Amino acid sequence: MISLNHTGVSHTIFHFLGIPGLEDQHMWISIPFFTSYVIALLGNSLLIGIILTRHSLREPMYLFLCMLAGADLILSTCTVPQALAIFWFRAGEISLDRCITQFFFIHCTFISESGILLVMAFDRYIAICYPLRYTTILTPALIGKIGVIILLRSYCMIFPIIFLLKRLTFCQNNIIPHTYCEHIGLAKYACNDIRVNIWYGLFVITSTVVLDVLLIFVSYVLILHAVFHMPSRDARHKALNTCGSHVCIIILFYGPAIFTTLTQRFGRHIPPHIHILLANVCILVPPMLNPIIYGIKTKQIREQVSYIFFPKQK
Repeated sequence: MISLNHTGVSHTIFHFLGIPGLEDQHMWISIPFFTSYVIALLGNSLLIGIILTRHSLREPMYLFLCMLAGADLILSTCTVPQALAIFWFRAGEISLDRCITQFFFIHCTFISESGILLVMAFDRYIAICYPLRYTTILTPALIGKIGVIILLRSYCMIFPIIFLLKRLTFCQNNIIPHTYCEHIGLAKYACNDIRVNIWYGLFVITSTVVLDVLLIFVSYVLILHAVFHMPSRDARHKALNTCGSHVCIIILFYGPAIFTTLTQRFGRHIPPHIHILLANVCILVPPMLNPIIYGIKTKQIREQVSYIFFPKQK
């Protein structure tokens, strides 16, 4: 479908190709997509349920983990069902408004997850450097306010992009070689000048994700400084062990995203389907592995999961 306006013809319906160049392999590609989505759905739902129903897990660290699990559920649900519809039913048609809505939720959730990881680094800093004041500093009221700030930050950063996209005339093409909508990925099909979109997108990434990474790095420098000044070896080991799960999730979240950005910027000879697969890895892998990592490395969560699935016989 197309519409006419003062700038010419503008597409209002777009079509996803899925993984370009691998269309005949879509059914096989759908298997890891479906498997990872089911694991993410079950794992994060179980994690949220355990944290909200067990009073012993009402500590700040677990409440932040509950926020992360909720963001993982939203991120995977915004993307994977759409990809599966493309792979299974070739249902790649999407309206411009739906595309912008999908982009909005994906980018908001991604920035929110980055903010949650930053707050979790701050949580570990307080727990290790000020253990006696941990619960008095990170009160439930403050945690609630932090959650609201994280949501408001992502919303306020992404919301203007809706208007930057709505002003464009999409007259070049309506075939999107992807499984979900992205800001620049959609804007590049416009006939208008999109320099404002590019510069604002760069500003958003720099002022949120890049800034979060820098602050997380500073937090862990301070944490390591405090840990290596502890007199006891056992205390140092215990302190570092409490950060292990968080460090794994940081690497899992930012690692694929950084690698994907570098390949898009410098990997001009890399086939398009590799770029799309890498972009999907950023969406698929963290929500699937986050609950597994915390379930394995966190004793309290591991015990609660064991109690649910293997209750003691009375």
